[in-house]
Amino acid sequence: MNKNQSFHFACLLAAVLGCTGVWAAPTSPVPASSDAPFEQLVDDFVFGTLALSPTTATGFGYHEHHGASLDDMLDDFSPAGVAASHALLHDIEARIARFDTASLDAQQRADIDIMRNALGASRLELDDIQGYRHNPTTYVELLGNGLYTPYVLNYAAAPERYRHIINRLNRVPELIRQAEANLQDSPEVWNRIARDENTGNIGLIDATLRADCPPAARMRYDQAAAAAIAALNGFNHWLEDHLAERTSDWRLGKERYDKKFRWVLATGKTPEVLLAEAEADLAKARIEIARLAAPKAVEQALADVARQHATAAAFLPAARQALIAATAFVKSKDLLTLPPNANLQVIETPAFMRGIYGVGGFNPAPALEPKLGAFFWVTPIPNSWPQSRIDSKLREYNDSGMQHLTVHEAMPGHYVQGEYANEVQPRARRLLRNIFGNGPYVEGWAVYSQQLMAEQGYLGDTPGYRLTMQKQLLRVLANTILDVRLHTMGMTDQEALDLMTKNTYQEMEEATSKLQRAKLSSCQLPTYYAGYKGWLAVREHVQAKRGPAFSLKEFHESALRQGAVPLPVLDRLLQ
Repeated sequence: MNKNQSFHFACLLAAVLGCTGVWAAPTSPVPASSDAPFEQLVDDFVFGTLALSPTTATGFGYHEHHGASLDDMLDDFSPAGVAASHALLHDIEARIARFDTASLDAQQRADIDIMRNALGASRLELDDIQGYRHNPTTYVELLGNGLYTPYVLNYAAAPERYRHIINRLNRVPELIRQAEANLQDSPEVWNRIARDENTGNIGLIDATLRADCPPAARMRYDQAAAAAIAALNGFNHWLEDHLAERTSDWRLGKERYDKKFRWVLATGKTPEVLLAEAEADLAKARIEIARLAAPKAVEQALADVARQHATAAAFLPAARQALIAATAFVKSKDLLTLPPNANLQVIETPAFMRGIYGVGGFNPAPALEPKLGAFFWVTPIPNSWPQSRIDSKLREYNDSGMQHLTVHEAMPGHYVQGEYANEVQPRARRLLRNIFGNGPYVEGWAVYSQQLMAEQGYLGDTPGYRLTMQKQLLRVLANTILDVRLHTMGMTDQEALDLMTKNTYQEMEEATSKLQRAKLSSCQLPTYYAGYKGWLAVREHVQAKRGPAFSLKEFHESALRQGAVPLPVLDRLLQ
């Protein structure tokens, strides 16, 4: 799951679009070209958006806006901050409405499509869903990212980055005051996960960041950290003692879900249509996995594969070894030109993100500083877990499962896609297609990569690898069914668990984690299936058009060079 395009980031960015009040009506000179008004519009939208979310801006490598240091700020959830967000949306919407789109070229029309989808999703979030009034993880994860990003990204020398961290720590008490003023109610699961992740933030401040603080900044750090930790401890108590009394439903509901689905997936399909396709394909996929398992029963064949797994202590090293093997295979098959940067690191998932990233995830290099770190996150298995729970996770992420995770998140999945996206020009377009990149494009490419590697014979001599691939496809189908039915059709927890454990053969640990994720998010889980189908359809269309001249490598590279556009738009651009 790609962090920037994942449930977390897509929802968080929409929720905090109106954040510091730094944004103002554009005052920069208009670019000197015939496309100047359009270029200025894209510039104002992407850089205005980043100015309203300083924590997001740091992650994309945008450090200063109109003379203000964004790295020193946290996002502003005050009434003034929300008003600033509405002002930006209104300004961009009005300017888009004045454009004659028929006069734009294909790439500009694609940018307009992305902006309209982003504006629609953001308007829905700000005016209707309003996660900042109901979801405490919005504040917790924003803060964790705001502190962790300058710690882990070497965009400046450590003393300067710690100055930014300290300045953000000094703003924590105000952020918590805003959170307590805004939060009206919350589903129990959102409250509980917020407290767990907030405890991760406290550990980040008290241990990780403190341990590496430059000596010259230690006194200032300790002072800022003390006040921040006190505020965060107080927030946990407030969540448990006060907000917990005001519960609400985590289900988005059909009307809101339909609207969000339209803007976020941008496939032209309704939830009902995609659900029907997923359920039909699920029946076919179950027949195929039974064929692959024969003469054994599916459960027995998968159990045999599941016995081959790393230990809990070797979970992270296993991912690193899988990355080496996958990289060598992609090179040997010349599936595409690999990125030139040696910037990918395999590290533990930050504690403040483990509520949503129960297994792993990917955090790309900043779009404006693409040579900085890109991170394949692997969530460690806690020693505190009972052995039965540890065993369940290791069976699910057995040797073949870890290979699929690595292909999806890193090679040639999210990492390769992110590196190509960071080469898009001009830079405002690159930012637009990164910040508001289409989820089905991003997650679809990662699932397509898994299928591609299997088609090309990756680990073809490893017993169970193809069987595990079919199980992965079953999980992708279940993701869509879960999301639509849970949020719009009243699916119960037990029905969801049965779908995953009985119909798609998932371990209980995986199933309970996925159910929690479905309650924390909406319209993200269907992006895998919608995107997988979309990528296959685009490839089929391009192959049919080019006939014998079709090159798989050229297709991959030309499609990835577009950045994360909606898949119908990608189809149009490649014709």
